Amino acid sequence: MTAIPCSGVILAGGQNKRLPGINKALIQINHKHVIDYLFETFQAIFREIIIVTNEPQLFMDWDAIIATDLFPMRSSLTGIHSGLYYSTSPYAFFSACDMPFLKKELIQTIVDSIQSNISIVIPKTANGIEPLCAVYSKACLPSVEDNLKKGVPKIMNFFNRVKVHHISEENVRKIDPNLDSFFNINTPYDLAKAEKHVIDTSLISGEKND
Repeated sequence: MTAIPCSGVILAGGQNKRLPGINKALIQINHKHVIDYLFETFQAIFREIIIVTNEPQLFMDWDAIIATDLFPMRSSLTGIHSGLYYSTSPYAFFSACDMPFLKKELIQTIVDSIQSNISIVIPKTANGIEPLCAVYSKACLPSVEDNLKKGVPKIMNFFNRVKVHHISEENVRKIDPNLDSFFNINTPYDLAKAEKHVIDTSLISGEKND
């Protein structure tokens, strides 16, 4: 468990147009819900886990606080707002529900980088920043609410009003050389790739244990 008071928040927003008919969190990878891969990682780190969803009835079996959006706009920023609002900790780590390979060690590194004068700790690679693999302080709430009231849903649009600390790609790759932590599932191709990754990883693990 992390020594720094920080909640873990999973954004389980809902339907995906390219994977129709099911909440993304409940997609099966190798006979296991995608959210379960992440949830098990969170359980090893956080005392408080929050699932933000607009379909709360689907997540009653998880040992977590189930929260819904407080603003009508459908966006990841509304999920961040809700997670920060309901968190009992001064900080919260946020992830999308469809990031099954997010490494415990990376989360721990991000959380351990929290400082009292910093509002956001976020990885930054050649592909840009990762706003749904980051820690946000409750001090972000006024700026988040202000943007939501103005109808500005892009997460990064309030970053210039708070102090941000970046985790460099070099430091991320020390933990996760292939950046698997940032892989998410948006298409049937992504799902097939995730299933192959799970099978390949299981085979490698089995060989090591023989």
